[in-house]
Amino acid sequence: MDFLLDPNVAYLILLAGIFLSFLALAIPGTGVAEIGAVFCFVLAGYAAYNLSIHWWALIVLLLSIVPFVLAVRNPKSWLYLGGSILLLVVGSVFLFANGDSFISVNPVFAIISSSLVAVSLWFMLRKSIEAIAHRPTHDLGALVGRTGEAKSEIGDDGSVYVAGEMWSARSQVRIPEGSQVRVVNREGFVLVVEKVDSPNS
Repeated sequence: MDFLLDPNVAYLILLAGIFLSFLALAIPGTGVAEIGAVFCFVLAGYAAYNLSIHWWALIVLLLSIVPFVLAVRNPKSWLYLGGSILLLVVGSVFLFANGDSFISVNPVFAIISSSLVAVSLWFMLRKSIEAIAHRPTHDLGALVGRTGEAKSEIGDDGSVYVAGEMWSARSQVRIPEGSQVRVVNREGFVLVVEKVDSPNS
């Protein structure tokens, strides 16, 4: 286990843990990323226990959670996401100390590896946050008020073409096939519609 006490190795393991943690947030449910992140953090914790660390860098790492939460709540503000990634990179680069040196990780190695992780996290988390903020395609509530066309006679049942898709529909009054209809309510996956009177009628 002595190889874990090399600050470069410890830093790489910590980066892997951070990356897997955010991967688990972006793609939850598989369990693979979660287990990998825990394993990496255990190894990084072992290294941190045996190596001296800069406590201010650990605080920087923890502070990176704040802008990430703000990024999730404000999906259009990428400044928060960028700030979170920046704090992660800075905190992890300067976390491990080696004697009296300010930074124990090889600078070239730190720049290359942290840049790769930062770019990967940026694209991955941006897509994940966009997916969280995006309204579901089949949100039936969003169909209320939309207009479409009756593809069959509608009474207790029938079918309508609304928002580019066919839907089951019903109406309190008979609506002839081909009529323009408006969605006024929904009952599960069935749309409740009414006839839209044409201006000339």
